[in-house]
Amino acid sequence: MTSVAGWAAASTPGAFPPLPRAVAQSFYRRMRAVAPAAVGAIERDRAGDPEQSFSDTACGRLAGSLDDAGLRALGMWTHHWCMRFYDDDTRVGRRLIREIAARPGLGWTADEVRWMLRESVSAGPAAADRFTLPRAAAGQLTPADRRALGRWPEVEVPRQRRPDQAG
Repeated sequence: MTSVAGWAAASTPGAFPPLPRAVAQSFYRRMRAVAPAAVGAIERDRAGDPEQSFSDTACGRLAGSLDDAGLRALGMWTHHWCMRFYDDDTRVGRRLIREIAARPGLGWTADEVRWMLRESVSAGPAAADRFTLPRAAAGQLTPADRRALGRWPEVEVPRQRRPDQAG
């Protein structure tokens, strides 16, 4: 599995301490477990009614069927997928990310947030919603874990557009 960021961004020095290879590999293993269902749900939702309530969509049903760990893996996979293929075709994936980001208490870890931030930074400004999930996940960390993320000197996390302001 590759991404805009890829292994190099996950393991190189910078604003974020490098992730141990075993940690990054565990993320990819968890994401691969949800990927087939996520791809199928996203494809079904692309063909469906974009005005449908989230809980009535294939992505909504998938998200509703997962425990917190599964939902974190789905969020990370969807974030990863959107960072790789960010364009108008990611509308369904971006909706899924916003829905997962709005869920409190998912038990995010500092390593998960750090990984998503690296992906977001590597994607660059063309991916306007790239900080939606890492920002929400970081907000759920304990104060000690937020401090463990360190300062982000090379990254100014921009304010996100509200979905009703998307253009």
